[in-house]
Formats: sequence, C-alpha cells, structure tokens
Amino acid sequence: MTYGFFDLRVLRTFRLGPTMRRVTFGGAGVDGLASGGRDQRIKLFLPHRHQAAPVVPVADEDWFAAWRGLDPGERAVMRTYTVRAQRPGELDVDFALHGDTGPASRWACLAQPGDRVTVLGPTEPDNAGVDFRPPPGAARILLAGDETALPAIGGILEHLAAGTAADVWIEVRHSDDRQELATRADADVRWLVRGATDALVEAVPAAAFATPDYAWIAGESGTVRALRRHLVGERGLDRRTVTFTGYWRKGDSEEDLLAEVAAGRSPHTEE
Repeated sequence: MTYGFFDLRVLRTFRLGPTMRRVTFGGAGVDGLASGGRDQRIKLFLPHRHQAAPVVPVADEDWFAAWRGLDPGERAVMRTYTVRAQRPGELDVDFALHGDTGPASRWACLAQPGDRVTVLGPTEPDNAGVDFRPPPGAARILLAGDETALPAIGGILEHLAAGTAADVWIEVRHSDDRQELATRADADVRWLVRGATDALVEAVPAAAFATPDYAWIAGESGTVRALRRHLVGERGLDRRTVTFTGYWRKGDSEEDLLAEVAAGRSPHTEE
C-alpha cells in the first residue's frame, strides 16, 4: 500500500511571518510516513471546533466516498498541504494564514500542542504526490509561486544539486513573509510583495532570464495558467517540461474543487 492514514498531534508551532505559521506534528506512527521531499503533497484532516479529533472513515476501503457521505458538519475538514520537512519523530507543515475566513487557516491560527489531526500520506518515498520531476540532465530550473507554494519551493530548493541554476519568483502578502531558503543550487530568488495587481503575471514575462530546461509553477489557478501560457507560447518551452498546479482558485473553496474531483474533473491541472 502506497498511502496510509496517520493519527498525529501538534508538538509545537512557530510563526514564520505575518501570514505564515509552521506546525510541527508527531505521533507514534509518524516515521511510517515516507515523504519524497520536494513538493510532497499530503491530505490533512482537521476537526471542527466542537470536536477533539477529526472524523475520518479510515477503515473504509473507499474512504473518499465514505467521507463525502458524512454530514459536512461532522466529517473532518480535508485540505491538501505540502510536507515542508521531516525528521525522526516530527513532520513540519507550513500554513499560509488568511485569518478566520477558512477552516484550515482558522485551525492553524489556534493550533496548540496536543491538538489532534489525521494525515493521509505516502508510505513509500517515490509516490504520485511528488510533482517536481525535471527531465534527466536539466541544468536550469524555473520556479514560480505565491505563498501557498512557498513550502514546496523551499523543499525543491533544498533538493536541487550544486551547480543547478534556478530562477525563482515568490509572491507573498507582506515583505516580512520572506524567508531564508537553504539551497546548494545557484539560485536567483526574487521576492514579490502582492499589491493591487498580479505581481507574478507582471514580473515573470518582464524578466530577462535564460530559457530553463524545466519549469514548475504553483499557486492561484488563474495565475498558474497565465504563466504557463507565457512560458510555452512566448518563451518557447516544450509544454511537457512545464509542471503547473493550481493550489487554490479565486472565488472557490476547496470543497468546490473537491466536488469537481468527485465529478471526474481535475481543477488543479486543466488548461
């Protein structure tokens, strides 16, 4: 079995910036979660305010259908996040905060040691939850994303080998959300602070940079599609060398996106 459910608890939290908070999880089986690093995705199940633990039908073979069939006010809140780091006995997840406007942000703002969550994650490091897969021999990489993609970009930069050239654009809500990102690569990291316009869509097309061998883009779906069209249509990249993922979409909750998945559509990658 490539994936498994893990019952975890909050060990500690740390404020990374005005809109970013790191939550470190632990639990008896946490080391059984075999993160592949880079942009490793996991499903995080959170309890509602009136619950001590999330309600997840982990014993059901078709857990997703069983979860969908539960009362929305009782079933766990399910969100997709990136593993920022993993150490023996510990798992870090970084949350982009937007106040009380969503259940995951609300939970992360209030998280305390001992709070329980359930994680659906890989039990093998080479798994389908890792999207960053440049072609062999790729010497120049392009990375672009907003704060929701920042944990994945950080993991990717740590993964890159020495001698790799990386052009990186990261859009954040506040200048204090900028982080020191460790890497052995020759990385040119450009931080953009969000204003009234889409900073990424303006900055990347206007920038002078060598044509990358591979590009990875993530964040708001409309922005991601616009950047992909620019790279393929104007910069001449082979579309097969561009990985693009919509982590969120303006005007829609993750429940809306999950409904599309249940209907057989993929809101994260459609053009």
